[in-house]
Amino acid sequence: MLSEDEFVIDRLVKYVGNGRIRWHIEFRGYRIELTTGQIKRQPTFRRKILEQAGVLPPQRAGVDYRRWSLDLRKNAIELPWRDRPVDAGFAIDRLVSHGDGRWTVQYQGKAIKFTTTKLRRQVSFRKRMLAKAKVLPPELAPLAYRKWMDWLIQNATEAAPQAGEGSMTQKSWLDDLPELAGWQDAALP
Repeated sequence: MLSEDEFVIDRLVKYVGNGRIRWHIEFRGYRIELTTGQIKRQPTFRRKILEQAGVLPPQRAGVDYRRWSLDLRKNAIELPWRDRPVDAGFAIDRLVSHGDGRWTVQYQGKAIKFTTTKLRRQVSFRKRMLAKAKVLPPELAPLAYRKWMDWLIQNATEAAPQAGEGSMTQKSWLDDLPELAGWQDAALP
């Protein structure tokens, strides 16, 4: 059981499209999909978080919960459903090199295979991630994408298992490369 101040949602995304509204709560690395009704009903909300993230949110008084739920929905980030889920904090778990121009992107328990060409082309990368992992990475300026991909390739893990192998767990390229916006500016003459 959590206390009131320990339960903090990282962010709530409101996906709009196809005549429906869907909500994704991001909490401690989990992405939990809810309907509006499931957010509004406290017992359902608590059960859903417990089932998917293993954490039971604190029980609030009825009026207090309704007010909290309303504030949460008011402050949600709104995105179109067709691009689900576009995420500025998108981060792959790691990139593994198999040699001979073959790669595996590890993302939230999925292993997605790439060739060097598909990896280096942003359109191919985004299409493949959407098809295999049901996630559409954010679109970067071409120069920024090349820099990010070069950095990923440079820091890729070799496929052969090694003792004490380091992995890029849950790191965002935006955290690792704070000058990302600068690259886009650098592209201008």
